[in-house]
Amino acid sequence: MNKKEMAAKLAKKTGLSQAKALEVINTIFSAKSGEGIIAVELDAGRKVTIPGFGTFGTKSRAARTGTNPATGAKINIAAKKYPYFRAGKTLKERVAE
Repeated sequence: MNKKEMAAKLAKKTGLSQAKALEVINTIFSAKSGEGIIAVELDAGRKVTIPGFGTFGTKSRAARTGTNPATGAKINIAAKKYPYFRAGKTLKERVAE
């Protein structure tokens, strides 16, 4: 399912127009800078927990030394933060059925 199909299903279930449903989805999930409720919270270092569905959060990976597979040369890999999603119990059980 893509974003347009999700908006169509949301519009059908809630009675919103498809344009308004797409706006709601973009407001929650947009990854553009300064947009998207989830992304803004992750930028601020906070978790987003939706009970039964899952948790969005960030983790940090320390700087380390790696090896270039083509040349075998040692390279420095910078530290970075990255997003993660951990599915909630209810979602895991539903998918496993």
